[in-house]
Amino acid sequence: MKKTKVAVGVIVALGVIWTGTAWFTGKQLEKNRDELVQEANARLNVLAPNSRLKVSYQDWQRGVFSSSLRLVVQSDSQTEDTSPLKPGQSVVFDEKIDHGPFPFAQLKKFNLIPSMASVHTQLENTDAVKKLFEMAKGKSALQAETRVGYGGATASVIKLLPLDYTNAQTGERFASNGGTINLSADKKGDKVDYDGKLESLVLTMRNQLNMPVMFTLNGLTLDGKTHLNAQGLRIGDQKSSLDKLSSTVNGQPSFELHGIKLNSAYDSVNNQVSGTTDLALDAMKIRDRDFGQVKLSLKLSQFDADGLKAFSDNYQSQVQALMNEPGVSDNFALYQQRIGEILNANLPLLLKGNPVITIAPLSWKNAKGESNFNLSVHFKDRVAGAPQPQTLSQALDNVLKTLDGKLTISMDMATEMMTQVAMAEGYKQEEAAKLADQQVKGVAAMGQMFRLTKQQDNNIVTSLQYASGQVTMNGEKMTLDQFFARYMLGGEPAAMPQQ
Repeated sequence: MKKTKVAVGVIVALGVIWTGTAWFTGKQLEKNRDELVQEANARLNVLAPNSRLKVSYQDWQRGVFSSSLRLVVQSDSQTEDTSPLKPGQSVVFDEKIDHGPFPFAQLKKFNLIPSMASVHTQLENTDAVKKLFEMAKGKSALQAETRVGYGGATASVIKLLPLDYTNAQTGERFASNGGTINLSADKKGDKVDYDGKLESLVLTMRNQLNMPVMFTLNGLTLDGKTHLNAQGLRIGDQKSSLDKLSSTVNGQPSFELHGIKLNSAYDSVNNQVSGTTDLALDAMKIRDRDFGQVKLSLKLSQFDADGLKAFSDNYQSQVQALMNEPGVSDNFALYQQRIGEILNANLPLLLKGNPVITIAPLSWKNAKGESNFNLSVHFKDRVAGAPQPQTLSQALDNVLKTLDGKLTISMDMATEMMTQVAMAEGYKQEEAAKLADQQVKGVAAMGQMFRLTKQQDNNIVTSLQYASGQVTMNGEKMTLDQFFARYMLGGEPAAMPQQ
């Protein structure tokens, strides 16, 4: 009997402690809610500085074990501008918060890790997201469960519900079977890890000839472990893959891409950012014809972190300002010109640290062979106070230290590719193969005639090296001015150096 009383007393005591702790947690959340909203606005301003969006809260209600509120996202402008939300529109998130130390929502999952809170989030049906609710059959298309640790770190499971939208008049359709995203972040949002999966997505529309065009995506996966370096650049390891991306036009195959993989890994050491990006495409079909596989390995090194961050910030802000200028967005030629001016003005920031870009390799392979392109470019920082270049050669020499590139095209591979192109256009196989052979041999002969390429071991080869104002093109040495005169300006230099 005494043991029973002791057991009951322990349970009651634990209940009192739990209730008191939950009540205290709710008080702490209520006390810090304004600060949390300010942090959300600060992060939003960093991530999307020109979005003109702000976050606020309404209808805070606190209980012992749970609280609730509505987070409201609106435009901070009363006029039409660059904000994705029109004046008067809002996106509202209904938040239900279970208090710690053992939130009920986490206990249901048998998660016994002490937490400050567990937050259930879903959209409210407002005018801005009305179409999403229609596509999700009246439900919130986005639902999230977030665990908030006592240190401020968060771990979220975000579910994207299946969507289906059809416009009977135009024939347009968008359908997805939904997906899941897992997202975790530290208190400041500096360290962010994520993974996610989307099984399928179908989009149907009509082209300029009023024919139905359908795009299908299958098996999209994402995985990343990232953090901000001292300059505020997001670096780390990120991976994505796509099983299949395809398109049909009027029911006939247009293209198919299989096994797309994109991996990147970047780090920052001694104020320099370096890393690699690898792209692989396992199979490519165009109009049901096999066009082989593609691989790309890109390496960036010695990029000055301060310069890279300044370049990124300047470019984003200046391009946004450009888009807000009247008449620019409607004039493509003017837009290109101004973008070029912005890039040129900020180029010195990108060249700090004498960065290096390497492609090793870009390869294209099919059943008959493989072609490769390799390139290594060493840039150099512009010397402060140096006079403005007067010629194209001087301008290039001011930013380029060395260059080494080589292109090797397998003639058998190229012939097979052009055969597939001709067959996709309706030629019979024998006719297509004959036409492709003529085209590839013609390109090889023209390349040699203009001294652009050489033919070696049934390959079309071209190589280019540059260092200290000297160019070597396919083994032939010349100055930079002579190179431009021959290959860029259409003229032959008066005299070439003796070999």
